[in-house]
Amino acid sequence: MIALLQRVTEAKVVVDGHTIGAIDAGLLVLLCAERGDSESQADALLKKLLAYRVFSDDAGKMNRSLTDTRGGLLLVPQFTLAADTNSGTRPSFTPAAPPDEAKRLFDYVVQQAASKHEHVATGQFGADMKVSLTNDGPVTFWLTSKPTL
Repeated sequence: MIALLQRVTEAKVVVDGHTIGAIDAGLLVLLCAERGDSESQADALLKKLLAYRVFSDDAGKMNRSLTDTRGGLLLVPQFTLAADTNSGTRPSFTPAAPPDEAKRLFDYVVQQAASKHEHVATGQFGADMKVSLTNDGPVTFWLTSKPTL
C-alpha cells in the first residue's frame, strides 16, 4: 500500500458541491492499494502513519505523532499513486489494485483508523473529489507497506 501524508492546518474533500470530509490540524493521507496488498499491509501502514513523528514538540523538532497530538486524520482514496510512469507520456495504472479490492482495503483502513483514532474523516471512493488543504511546513512524506515474500 502507498500513503502520501501531508501535515495540514486544515483540509477538506468536496463531492458534488458538498463537503463530505474535513479536518483542522492533522494529516491528510492520500491512500492507494496495490495489486497483492492485503489487510496485513493496511495494518502496517496505518500503524506507521498514526505513530509517524511529523509534528513539532516544544523544541520545534518533529517528535510528536498524530496520536500524540490527537489531530484530525483525513483519508482519501487515490489510485493514481500506483501509476507506472516509466515509459511514454501516459501513466499506466496496472500496479493499482482492482477497484473492488481497492475499495475493500480502503474501507478496512477507515474502519481500523476509526477504532484507533478519535478524529477520522474520509473522501469517497470512486467519486470526483475536490480536495483542498493548507500544507503545514510544507511537510509531505511517502510511506509504503509492501507484501512480504
